[in-house]
Amino acid sequence: MFTYEEAVNYIEDIPKFTKKNKLDHTRKCLDLLGSPDEGKKIIHVAGTNGKGSVCAFLSTMLEEGGYQCGLFTSPHLMKINERFQINEEMVSDEVFLEAFCRVKELSDSLVSQGDYHPTYFEFLFLMGMLIFQQAKVDYIVLETGLGGRLDATNSVRNPIACVITSISLDHVEYLGDTVSQIAGEKAGIIKKGVPVIYDGNDSEAAQVIRKKAEEMEAPCWEVKEESQEMTSYTREGIRFICHSRHYGDTGLFVPFIARYQMMNAALALETMGVLKEVHGLSRETLEKGMEHTRWQGRMETILPGVIADGAHNEDGIARFVETAGYFQQQCPITLLFTTVSDKDYTDMIGRICSGLHFAHVVTTEIEGSRKQSAQELAQLFRENGCESVRAVPQVCQAFDCACQLKGEGMLFVAGSLYLVGEIKDYVRRTKHD
Repeated sequence: MFTYEEAVNYIEDIPKFTKKNKLDHTRKCLDLLGSPDEGKKIIHVAGTNGKGSVCAFLSTMLEEGGYQCGLFTSPHLMKINERFQINEEMVSDEVFLEAFCRVKELSDSLVSQGDYHPTYFEFLFLMGMLIFQQAKVDYIVLETGLGGRLDATNSVRNPIACVITSISLDHVEYLGDTVSQIAGEKAGIIKKGVPVIYDGNDSEAAQVIRKKAEEMEAPCWEVKEESQEMTSYTREGIRFICHSRHYGDTGLFVPFIARYQMMNAALALETMGVLKEVHGLSRETLEKGMEHTRWQGRMETILPGVIADGAHNEDGIARFVETAGYFQQQCPITLLFTTVSDKDYTDMIGRICSGLHFAHVVTTEIEGSRKQSAQELAQLFRENGCESVRAVPQVCQAFDCACQLKGEGMLFVAGSLYLVGEIKDYVRRTKHD
């Protein structure tokens, strides 16, 4: 019998001894576990940016309507249990361990027969489906991991809707080096006859998605930024009018400060519109649910005037610059930054500094094999014109330093989801104020 800690350690070691499996393998595993996905109302979400936020909006709206909703998402920031949520609460260690033991028993049996061991993500996905089956949830909102077509989550047979969020260049070594190629991989989640709701702002990606939907005889609905009209923008969030095909002009408030969340919210609302005969919820219920949405590490307010954002790819950095740029017109901004060594951090820092002027910058380090020197990062900020730059390798000390420098302005924590996770954990443990 495993303890919770032993189970987590085992899962974290899986990448050392596995390789990518085919979808047929994941489907076989699901069937051997009793097909926990069968008969469930599953909303499947793929995309480069925004898919986690769309999942959170969908889950919260369904919860507001009285449904029990399971949410499977990645990565986790502080604790692996975060990947499995039921009505916004991560599952307990006991529930996690029970699901782990069932999947571990299956994987041991497969290996003993000369079959493949489930991969890290595959193992977690199988656990998630068991957890949601055991909890008898009404809905499952399922976020893809990497890509779509070959993603373990794409082994589910009968989703009730497929959602494709913003698509841009990321993970090009796996998904292709053009937007069209990446869109093709994401569109691989589209199933025959299942409605598709997608971000149509990139015409190249939209064309690929529409073509795939036609091939699969799947009705599709396009959502574009022009369907959203902002009415107010403050540190507390954004109010806007969403011109919805299914609900008409709908006033929404999202408790996030990034403009792109209007698009994510609109995608989620249109998805609920497509499914309104299924869930039967009123527009007012959806509005209220959206207002209460929380999503970790995506322009998240973790303390008054302290915003955490895990943006780490080209499009994410551009959106970060856009949001921080708006607020730097109102007050001085301080940046706490780190990244990992296998990212193009030189280009990342150049892009950030070309669009923003910081009162102060504090660089730090995340421990591990991918650690990047705080001193080296600080020097790059200096080379890009930042005058007040400090390198503080220890994360907690760096955060305290940045908070002190912030004064009455705003502090942005950015560059890495791992950094966001450590800061949130530190804030929680110390009841930071």
